[in-house]
Amino acid sequence: MRNIAFTTVCALALVACGGGSSGSPTLGGGPAPTPSPTPTPSPRPSPTSFDTLVFEEQFASGSLDRSVWNVEGPAFWVNNEQQAYIDSNETILFGPVTGAEDGQALILKPQWREGFATPTGRTADFVSGRIDSSGKYDVTYAKVSARIRMPDARGAWPAFWMLGYGDWPDAGETDIMEYVGEKDWTSSALHGPGYSGDTPIAERQTFPSGEDVTDWHVYSVERRDLDVRFFVDDREFYRVTKPDVEQYGPWRFDRAQYIILNFALGGTYPQGVNNITSPYPGLPQSTVDRIKAGEIQMEVDWVRVWE
Repeated sequence: MRNIAFTTVCALALVACGGGSSGSPTLGGGPAPTPSPTPTPSPRPSPTSFDTLVFEEQFASGSLDRSVWNVEGPAFWVNNEQQAYIDSNETILFGPVTGAEDGQALILKPQWREGFATPTGRTADFVSGRIDSSGKYDVTYAKVSARIRMPDARGAWPAFWMLGYGDWPDAGETDIMEYVGEKDWTSSALHGPGYSGDTPIAERQTFPSGEDVTDWHVYSVERRDLDVRFFVDDREFYRVTKPDVEQYGPWRFDRAQYIILNFALGGTYPQGVNNITSPYPGLPQSTVDRIKAGEIQMEVDWVRVWE
């Protein structure tokens, strides 16, 4: 069954704050709200390694642990994404998955729902799932990893990322893994005041020959006081230092951020890569047909945090 472990050491921050995801874009942009002042955090020692497991979510219980995870609802909308998020076992489900370490996994599954009306008056033709640990579990300096498998589907936009508390982009954002349907690569990025939206602090990683996103991979970030490091399968492919970021704006990675897993469809980032405009921005008919056939899903074996 799912196992969750917590620690009270100062290197891992656990808070129950307000603030949240509303209006918080992922990589690909959106309007940047006016930043609000953020308290300067207390200095913390930089870890030399992350070897103590302090949190583990194996998604093996068959239901979402609401003491750790929140579910985003249909009022949320950013980046011209084509889905509405709903709290449903049609879009957030659990089940046996080939290759999962204990045989079970979290599945985020977009569904065709033509003309779905949101509370804000927007109409979407797709629904999907997004969960986050805001106010329930977050980290400051730690290694955060997830084992994930994704579909070969242009215009799909699954992501594993972290967001700070407060106004975006001032609160900071860490994109551990984003995938926009080009199966041979994923990307990672940092967003903050002065480096948000189409951020200059971003990097693609290309899978080794014979591998792609349809295989199981472990996507990780190590957040330290002077740098942030990104990995795929323990292979470091991008390191961003505090001086790198401060060429553009204030460093925002010395404070707590919470964990997010979501499956978006189309929108600014996929469209910026594939230039598809029809039948939906960034989303081709071939992927729409596969969503209708129930063939598209993001599978998450586990999420783990070390300090």
